[in-house]
Amino acid sequence: QVQLVESGGGLVQPGGSLRLSCVASGFTFGKSWMYWFRQAPGKSLEWVSSISDGGVTISYPDSVKGRFTVSRDNAKNTLYLQMNSLKFDDTAIYYCSKDTRAEVRGQGTQVTVSS
Repeated sequence: QVQLVESGGGLVQPGGSLRLSCVASGFTFGKSWMYWFRQAPGKSLEWVSSISDGGVTISYPDSVKGRFTVSRDNAKNTLYLQMNSLKFDDTAIYYCSKDTRAEVRGQGTQVTVSS
């Protein structure tokens, strides 16, 4: 079955950086678009990035554009999210998914931006 395991979260000061990873199994990763989402306390799930199967087509919402970079290594079945210039509002649980609604996602990794 599909399994997604996120890691790399933690506590970071404003302006800091983190790199998230998502290891996928149970499906053909190299043929799947992949997505990052996040959910802040008391808020709904928010889309953070999309990347095509070959990594050519990439999209971000304005809230993270220019600060976050998504990438993938199909040989390692791994999705990444490099997050720079982190802000308080980036505090959330981050999930990766292979569908646009995040119906199937991992357990998430907590990112906390705090001084």
